[in-house]
Amino acid sequence: MRVLVTGGAGYVGSHVVQGLLEAGHEPFVYDNLSTGHAGAVPDAELLTGDVRDAEQLESVLKRVPFDGCIHLAAASLVGVSMMEPADYFDNNVRGGITLFDSLVKCGVPWMVLSSTAAVYGEPEVVPIPEEHVCRPTNPYGESKLMLERVLHWYEKAYGFRSVALRYFNAAGADPSGRIGEDHQPETHLIPLVLQVALGRRDAVSVFGTNYPTPDGTAVRDYVHVNDLADAHLIAMGRLSRGGNTVSYNLGSQMGYSVLEVLAAARSVTGHSIPAASAERRAGDPAVLVASAEKARAELGWLPKGGLTDIVSSAWEWHRTHPSGYGGR
Repeated sequence: MRVLVTGGAGYVGSHVVQGLLEAGHEPFVYDNLSTGHAGAVPDAELLTGDVRDAEQLESVLKRVPFDGCIHLAAASLVGVSMMEPADYFDNNVRGGITLFDSLVKCGVPWMVLSSTAAVYGEPEVVPIPEEHVCRPTNPYGESKLMLERVLHWYEKAYGFRSVALRYFNAAGADPSGRIGEDHQPETHLIPLVLQVALGRRDAVSVFGTNYPTPDGTAVRDYVHVNDLADAHLIAMGRLSRGGNTVSYNLGSQMGYSVLEVLAAARSVTGHSIPAASAERRAGDPAVLVASAEKARAELGWLPKGGLTDIVSSAWEWHRTHPSGYGGR
């Protein structure tokens, strides 16, 4: 299938594109390269553009007969969203709706949406099922929830079908070592920890040590980025066979605290990795752990990589690409 992959030069997007290529599909990457890297998608056609630009989008959609779209282009930093909500609603919501309208106008029938566990906010039940009430605690989660709600009504009005994949914490890197995680600035825990092991930082900050968790640090559900990529291909197959609009959690159903991640990284790297306590970040829930039973039952999706696998693959990438895509 020919698939438009918005944000395909980003971290998760590049792994999705690699999965599409390996499965024999024809991905076209559409990315403004504000956070993505051209070097992450050397084997796919890269179209430089912004999802808020309807004219440019439609010129691409009219040129290539796409079977569907995988939408990953978004601003995704929780902390920044708390300070700059206008940017997040403009980029994520206005950009998303502009893309949806262009796809509908050009006859593209379905989309796989990159969503997030941040739609839930502070959970009342752990693991969190898809039916859990959605009360985002930050504009990033709110923006993704708004897109899910828009897509619900687009199916009813236009027959435009979608699968929203609510990621928990994407982590790790492809075992080939060709692609991995490279954010500027970096905010994700595992890369920050590994930068300390590489001598690029003196210590890692632990944001909050008084959460209501066993060791006082925030607990998250880490899922290998290749497992996430697999889920996109499975969801794409479901939609190509006429599947309706639905949301799925993507997680391992296991929660690990910041201190547990630190311990795993120390074991993998053999480095002491100093840590320093810091204040909690606004908008960060104490615990986010997925119930992924729905994805398992309806998609047959089952994550394969555990925390040690995730950290080991990330370490291999960062060890061999200490400057990311900018050099080895």
